[in-house]
Amino acid sequence: MNIQLSEHFNYKKLLRFTIPSVIMMIFTSIYGVVDGFFVSNYVGKIPFAAINFIYPVIMILGCFGFMFGAGGSAVIARTMGEGKPEKANGIFSFIVYLSVAVGVILAFVGIVFLPDLASLMGAEGQMHADAVVYARILLLGLPFLLLQFEFQTFFVTAEKPVLGLVSTVLSGVTNMVFDWLFMAVFHFGIEGAAVATALSQVVGGVIPLFYFGFSKGSILRLGKALPDFRALFKTVTNGSSELLSNISMSLVGILYNIQLLKFAGEDGVAAYGVLMYVNFVFISAFIGYSVGIAPVISFHYGAQNYRELKSLLKKSSVIIGVLSLGMFILSEVVAYPFSYLFVGYDKALLEMTLRGFFIFSFSFLFSGFAIFGSGFFTALNDGLTSAIISFFRTLIFQLIAILVFPVFWKLDGIWISNVVAEVLAVLLTLLFVVIRRKKYRYF
Repeated sequence: MNIQLSEHFNYKKLLRFTIPSVIMMIFTSIYGVVDGFFVSNYVGKIPFAAINFIYPVIMILGCFGFMFGAGGSAVIARTMGEGKPEKANGIFSFIVYLSVAVGVILAFVGIVFLPDLASLMGAEGQMHADAVVYARILLLGLPFLLLQFEFQTFFVTAEKPVLGLVSTVLSGVTNMVFDWLFMAVFHFGIEGAAVATALSQVVGGVIPLFYFGFSKGSILRLGKALPDFRALFKTVTNGSSELLSNISMSLVGILYNIQLLKFAGEDGVAAYGVLMYVNFVFISAFIGYSVGIAPVISFHYGAQNYRELKSLLKKSSVIIGVLSLGMFILSEVVAYPFSYLFVGYDKALLEMTLRGFFIFSFSFLFSGFAIFGSGFFTALNDGLTSAIISFFRTLIFQLIAILVFPVFWKLDGIWISNVVAEVLAVLLTLLFVVIRRKKYRYF
């Protein structure tokens, strides 16, 4: 039986509703891990560093899908809570069609300016060539990547989180199969890794289009667009935190790579790539939970059910706390086998990666609270507060830390930077939760 947004959520029901989104986001994050594994083991260390070096650029462009999905979902779910299903469907269609056009434009701009951007970031020689080839192929699938990211949220809003998971799994399996085929069997190199990922993006974007376009049982359906520019503005402002968060993380990732090239060379970039794979997977669990619960929060806020808002905030805090502790423990357990899987062929690189793992893992104790806090305010249609939390968590705090700490502790300072930034982000989140409590009446 489907769980409806209007229901009361106890712990069991909350987990049943959000777990598909958690698994969905984890599976999405595994795409890059699979690419990295095959490239590192079948192509080489420099191509492995190249894909980790340029991937933040792809995410900067792809994160517009998160903006349309998170921001649009908040508007649509609130509209549904107000008892206006036809208007919600019109806004939904308008957002989807617009995102396709945005994806095409961004892909064209990215393909044209990519070589100059890679040079500006500090890439040279073979790493520059590999990075440009890999990214240009991925950009061909960018419109589908935007659709995939936004539909992950819209499936939850349509009360079909399991279908979102199925779509993501099919996309991920496509990536894994073609990664193995193109690199391990046919030895197509870094181009094979890029084509495999681009094909998976097409699958992840097209399957939801068919469902929302032809399914008669969905509460959200693609049809005639309602060009509601007020709703679009609200979508953009609501989703600005997700957009800003992903852009900031990508920019900070670029800065990390620049600092790592300075203090540790290409080995530092490769070590950071391994840490980022684990970080992507763990952080995606927090993002998945926030995505899964957001439509529920938006619906009850639209229905003015403040008692349920209080319950959702309390239960979510407990769940995030337990999940954070579990991730920290798990990261310590998997540090050696996971690092060995990617860079075991190089003893010095393996030791560098393990040292970074030990320090970096402490950030998992704190990151989930700030991620959920930002998503919570997005769901309440408070894009400004959400954006401030994301902006400081993913850019300001990180920027200050990555520029200051390496001066004193060199390579260790780079790993410490992320931990300090996450601690500061939690403190800022708690401040806003207290400040906004009277306005939204969640406690």
